[in-house]
Amino acid sequence: MIRSDVRSRLTANDLHLVLLLLSRGSAAARRRLEARLEAEGPDPLLDDPDLLERLLAVRTMLVPSEALFFYVLVRRALLDAGVDDRHVTDYLGALLLEFGRRDRAWRVDWNDDHSHRYLVDILADLESAVGERRFRVMVHLGDYALWLAGIFPEYIEARRLRRGGPDVPYYEALGRRGFGMASDHVLADVTGLEPVFRTAAERFPVLREALNGVSDRVFFPH
Repeated sequence: MIRSDVRSRLTANDLHLVLLLLSRGSAAARRRLEARLEAEGPDPLLDDPDLLERLLAVRTMLVPSEALFFYVLVRRALLDAGVDDRHVTDYLGALLLEFGRRDRAWRVDWNDDHSHRYLVDILADLESAVGERRFRVMVHLGDYALWLAGIFPEYIEARRLRRGGPDVPYYEALGRRGFGMASDHVLADVTGLEPVFRTAAERFPVLREALNGVSDRVFFPH
């Protein structure tokens, strides 16, 4: 299951790159940033409004890790949307990282035997799932709906026009349902993800629109 853990994946090299980009070659600025990093941790530097633009423009041998890039990208999108929640950012960053690999987006977990291409397939799976797997299917319903509606809204619209497929509000409704059920499950507390699922259920349209911006800017700029 996806965890809210992108910041924990950041390395010393990532922080070195952040200092390099934000200081812009100034030794004095570098010392100030290092002092702030030591006193306050990395979060204030990762929230710097200039960091994303400098990551996008980086042309050095030092390149951002996937974890650093996606955390800063999603964090900036959420802040611009009025969502100041680092744990939600951690979760959505991890979601983009995991679902972008092979066929992970179609599976409840990496080792799960079932493959779901459509939300209706996940709903059918939910009807028969029990125990911990039922909780994981609830989460996957929310995750997959947000992944599709957030990153591929044009695909959804094209399918609606050509084949009469469901529209974005359909994905929002089922995504909110999945996250809402997951937030009420006892395992949400056990995993420490109840606040993330609760926020995702309550603010799904806002998160979806923030990911639309990420998609437009980075994944499908044309």
